[in-house]
Amino acid sequence: MPESVAESVTVTPTEPQNQTEVFAVHGADPEVLAYAMAKYSRSALSMKESLKEISSQRAEQFLNTFYFQYGHRSIADLAHIAFAIERLSLLAAISLVDEQRWDGQERSTRYQNFKKSGWYMPDFGSDRVAAHLYRESVDGLFASYHELTEGMFERLKQQVTKPAEMKQESYDRTLRARAFDIGRYLLPLATNTSLGQIVNARTLETQVSRLLSSPYAEIRQLGERLRSAATGAAWNVHAEELGGLQREIAALDPALGAKAESLLSREVKTAPTLVKYAAPNSYEIETRRELAQAAAGLMQGAAIESAPVVDLVERRESLEAEIAATLLYGACHYSFRQLRDQVAALDEARIHEIIALGTRHRGRHDELLREFFAGQTLRFDILMDIGGFRDMHRHRRCVQVIQGYTTAHGYDIPEGVSEAGLQPQYEAAMQSAHKAHMKLAAETGESADYILPLGTRMRALFKMDFAEALYISELRSQPQGHFSYRRVAWEMYEAVRKQHPALAQYFRVTDVNEPVDLLKR
Repeated sequence: MPESVAESVTVTPTEPQNQTEVFAVHGADPEVLAYAMAKYSRSALSMKESLKEISSQRAEQFLNTFYFQYGHRSIADLAHIAFAIERLSLLAAISLVDEQRWDGQERSTRYQNFKKSGWYMPDFGSDRVAAHLYRESVDGLFASYHELTEGMFERLKQQVTKPAEMKQESYDRTLRARAFDIGRYLLPLATNTSLGQIVNARTLETQVSRLLSSPYAEIRQLGERLRSAATGAAWNVHAEELGGLQREIAALDPALGAKAESLLSREVKTAPTLVKYAAPNSYEIETRRELAQAAAGLMQGAAIESAPVVDLVERRESLEAEIAATLLYGACHYSFRQLRDQVAALDEARIHEIIALGTRHRGRHDELLREFFAGQTLRFDILMDIGGFRDMHRHRRCVQVIQGYTTAHGYDIPEGVSEAGLQPQYEAAMQSAHKAHMKLAAETGESADYILPLGTRMRALFKMDFAEALYISELRSQPQGHFSYRRVAWEMYEAVRKQHPALAQYFRVTDVNEPVDLLKR
């Protein structure tokens, strides 16, 4: 082991020491802290001793050797970094958070009015006709979103009497949140949002690489900005106060002020080493392209078969057939059941040809695609509105394979719209947006996806164990939840109950068919 990372330690017998010491660490840069923690495996120094002797330059030297040259990626798990990501589209946000090791929070479409949030405008170049249709579609959806939200708010006030003990402000806020639950179905994917995330450097590197590999220009730019934010100077919440303190010290003692400046005004870069080489992933880009071709060749233009909102696909196929079907699933719009049955009918050699497509372009340090995470007993193929999917997307203990956006599955009609007499206006807005999407998609490709409203249906495969199925069903069926994912959670429970009746007794689900108190959130 190099002397630069392993200290020579003289071992002498000691008396038993039973007093465990526990302390929190504050003030160390993320990469320096990661180095200090990694030293536990290479040195007998304590954390305090390590941090006192480590400089950012030594941390960089260590990480360049052991992270990049030797491939010890677990070291990057020790460096956690907080980011604020503001004014990105909902479409970009869905892609950004699609990491199994991700922690964060986003602006909620259930509790905030997004009418004034702004929206993303792709670059249509000199195609003014396409740009005009795009802008017209987004403006129309925001106008319809406002009308639907206000219309439902007024309807709810007529429907729900305010209790005498409830303040008017709380009453209005609660019912308006219910109205946002419905209005959000008309928000386009172009709608701007903001979120915060705290991730370790390994997840960040994977995230940046994945974003840089996206077919969407906005998402590729987002990857570049994340990498720049990690390798550049971080924003210090106390910078103004520390700068003022340094100036006060310098006014009293210039020499002492100069010394204080190096500490109080020090520029901090959160991950200058660990993500600097993050680049587009050719493995993912080339594999996705070839899998799309393979799916088209296998299905040969077959019609997409109708499917329930939740389809618990029972295991009848081999593990090899499951992997092959899952690889194709993310590259098309067919249900997992339809693909599974088609793949299972192939001979063994053809199945392995499909699996080989998933590994052909894999580089030395590339992890396998998510589609290879196979073998789970419970496979739920879920077809639901994009807005509701975003709530289900947060369940990261399960493996999620997400299909691309399309109008092929139609759209959902939210609860209460018909009873409020607003369904004609709602459907007109949805149909207009879908018509514009089909026209723009033929001319401009992926840019058209931004005008799809959140009420548009999308398909995603959720693979999980029994404990996670129980957890999602119990949590998401609770009455304060959104009616979209409440229905999905209930259908997940029903599917398990039918296939594994003896296990149904262990679920503590809430029957979504029971009336809900609209004043409880």
